[in-house]
Amino acid sequence: MKSKALTNLFERSDLIARMANESVWDVVVIGGGASGLGVALDAVSRGFKTLLLEQSDFAKGTSSKSTKLVHGGVRYLAQGNVDLVREALHERGLLLRNAPHLVKNQSFIIPNYEWWGGAFYLIGLKLYDWLAGKLSLGKSEHVSKKTLSERIPSLVTAGLRGGVLYHDGQFDDARMAVNLAQTCIEYGGVALNYFPVTGLEKNAEGRIVQVLAKDNETGRPYRIAARSVVNATGVFVNTVLEMDAPGRLPVVRPSQGAHIVLDRSFLRSDTAVMIPKTEDGRVLFAIPWHNRVIIGTTDTPVVSESLDPRPLEEEIDFILKTAARYLAKPPRREDVLSTYAGLRPLAATRQSEGEKTKEISRSHKILVEPSGLVTITGGKWTTFRRMGQDTMDRVIAVNGLPVRPSETRNLPVHGAVVLKEEERADHRSVYGADRLLLQELLRENPEWAAPVHPGLEFTYAEVILAIRNEMARTTEDILARRVRVLFLDARAALEIAPAITAVLAAELGRDNRWIAEELARFEKVARGFLVTEPNLQTM
Repeated sequence: MKSKALTNLFERSDLIARMANESVWDVVVIGGGASGLGVALDAVSRGFKTLLLEQSDFAKGTSSKSTKLVHGGVRYLAQGNVDLVREALHERGLLLRNAPHLVKNQSFIIPNYEWWGGAFYLIGLKLYDWLAGKLSLGKSEHVSKKTLSERIPSLVTAGLRGGVLYHDGQFDDARMAVNLAQTCIEYGGVALNYFPVTGLEKNAEGRIVQVLAKDNETGRPYRIAARSVVNATGVFVNTVLEMDAPGRLPVVRPSQGAHIVLDRSFLRSDTAVMIPKTEDGRVLFAIPWHNRVIIGTTDTPVVSESLDPRPLEEEIDFILKTAARYLAKPPRREDVLSTYAGLRPLAATRQSEGEKTKEISRSHKILVEPSGLVTITGGKWTTFRRMGQDTMDRVIAVNGLPVRPSETRNLPVHGAVVLKEEERADHRSVYGADRLLLQELLRENPEWAAPVHPGLEFTYAEVILAIRNEMARTTEDILARRVRVLFLDARAALEIAPAITAVLAAELGRDNRWIAEELARFEKVARGFLVTEPNLQTM
C-alpha cells in the first residue's frame, strides 16, 4: 500500500488529463530547463493558466550540467559588465531566501602566486560585495599564506603568497529544476516531461493559436489551444523558431562547458578554489559538491546542439593539466569519477562573430515574432527568476493578457525550509521539507533504508520518492537528476542501473522487454560520463 503522504498531485496521468481538459491555456511554455521553468513559475503565480512541455526530462540538457554556482559572475565584473553582475547578485540573494534547502553560502579562495595579485583581486571583490548590497553573503578579505594553507591544505605552496576569500552561492541544479516544476503544479499549472512540441498552428492573421505535441510514452498526439506561446528551449530555440517561420536565421550558437568530478581527497576542504585566469584566459573552479569535487569549466564553440554532449578530449586534458598546477595531488585520468558537459545558448549576433565565446554577454535576450511567439535566450541559472519575470512582462504586452504584477520575488520553492548548518552534512538536506516523505516511505517499507550502492550515500527510499513524487520516468531521470549518482560516480551508476531499473519497472508496471530497452538506453548515456571511454568526441 502506497504512503498516504505521497499524493497524486504529480501523477502523470492526472496531469495529462488536466492538460487535455483545459479548453485554452493562457501561456504554453516550451522547454523545461532553467529559463522555461522560470517563465512557467512567473506565469502561474500571476494567476495565468500555464502549461509547460519538455521534450525530455526537466533540466535534461544544460540546466543539469552547470558548475553548480548561484553567483554574480566575478569574471563578468572583470569584463566591465557591472549591470549584469548587480542583477545576478540580487537574484542570488532572493534564491538563497526562496530555496534555502538547495542554495547555500559557499566560501571561495583565490590563491595568489603573483606579488600584485592580492591587492588587485581584493579591490575587485570589494566592489562585488558592494554591488550585492543588503543581500551580500559575506565580506571579502585577504588571507595569509599560512591561513590559506591551513584552510585548503591540498594547494601547491611553492610560490604561494596568500589569497583572497570571498563568498558566493552553491546549489543543486537538477533538484532545483524538479522542485520548480513541482511548485508550478502546486500553484495550479501543469508541467509535463517527455512531451515534445511537434508543431505550431496559426489563425488567418498568422498568430499562433494552437500547439501540437505528443506524449512520448504512448505516442498519442495532442492539439493544445493557447493564447500565448513561449520558446524557452535553450540551445534548441532555433528549432522552435524554424517551426514558426521556416528559414529563420539562427539566434543562438552553442558553446560547451566541460567538468570533471573527483574524490574529495583532491581538495580536502569545504572551501572552494577559483583560479581567475588560466593560461588561455579562462576561469577554473574546484568546488566541493555532494562530498566530491567538481573542477571546471571550459568554453569551447561547437557546431551543433545535443541533449547528450560529451566533453572533448582536449577539454579533459586542459582541466587536468590546469588542476595539476594548483593541486598538490595532481589528478590523473584514472582518478576522474565522472565527466560531463553542458551547452550554453550564446547570442549569435553579427557583432559576436569575431569574439571569443567567453567574451559574449551572458545577459538574457527576449525576441518577439510576428506570430506572437516570444523567445527567451541566454542568461544563466542565477537569474532564471528575473528571466521569467521579464519574459512574462513581454508576453502580456504582446498577446494582450491581463496586466498582473510578478509574484516570484518572495515565492518559496517546493520543499523550502531553513536548515541548520549541521543538517547540511546530511545529503538528504536537499529534500528540504520532503525529508518527511522519506520518513513516511521508510514506515511503509523499512527495507528501503538500504543504500543503492555500498560506496554511495543514497537509499532506495529516495528512488521510490523520485518515481512517486518527483516525476522520474526513466533510469537516467533517477540516477542523473534525482539522486545525482551519474554525475558523482559514473561507474557506480552503471553497476546499480539493473537494480534501479527493476524498481522503476515495478512502480510503473513495465515488462521485461521494457527493462532491457531501458537499460540499453541508460548505458549508452552513462558511458559518455566515463573519461576513459574511447568513443568520446574528438575535434
